[in-house]
Amino acid sequence: MKNDKMKLQYRVNEQIHAREVRVVSEGNAEVMPTRKALDIARKEGVDLVEISPNAQPPVCRIIDYSKFLYQQKKHQKEMKQKQVKQDIKEIRFGPQTDEHDYQFKLKHAQEFLNEGNKVRAYVFFRGRSILFKEQGEVLLLRFANDLEELAKVEQLPKLEGKKMFLYLSPKKAGITKKSQQRRDREEAESAARNAEAGKGEDSNKSNVDNGLFANAKNGSAALDKLKNE
Repeated sequence: MKNDKMKLQYRVNEQIHAREVRVVSEGNAEVMPTRKALDIARKEGVDLVEISPNAQPPVCRIIDYSKFLYQQKKHQKEMKQKQVKQDIKEIRFGPQTDEHDYQFKLKHAQEFLNEGNKVRAYVFFRGRSILFKEQGEVLLLRFANDLEELAKVEQLPKLEGKKMFLYLSPKKAGITKKSQQRRDREEAESAARNAEAGKGEDSNKSNVDNGLFANAKNGSAALDKLKNE
């Protein structure tokens, strides 16, 4: 059935009504009368196939029609295999999401990104909680920062009505190699955490110092509010 539909897409031999055509072959193209192109095709024991009817003049190939259809079918199959279905997965937060819930949702986001899906994370502000929109911004920036090995930011936190959205898309498949600069930074952060063992505020401070949080309006102040809630 598919082959029948494909056959109807192309004019062949006497079905080609243009007075002249552009015949293309490997690295060559020549405009000639259609009758001459048909004669060449017959002498070679193959067909004249119109592959671009809307061009001026129409573009044709001299090729065995069955072979041509096989090549087209193979090409379509290869293109279909290359198309990766990419879904958008949603992660919802409240402006005062606790650490346990945050880590749970972070794990889900990591799974979604590893599967090749995009992630749309958002903070929903119910009622008067819209007053804490800075908290939501800091929360989403922290989320983006924690996922930077797997994802790239398509859109920084943006308030739309009662929701603030962050869009993330997966980086290329495969193991992400860390730069030497990042490895040095992580080692320094780890040493700092070990030196101040018992102080539970280290991770928050690290996030505030991170470049992503510099994008948040009043980011440090908002994070202070989060800790005091």
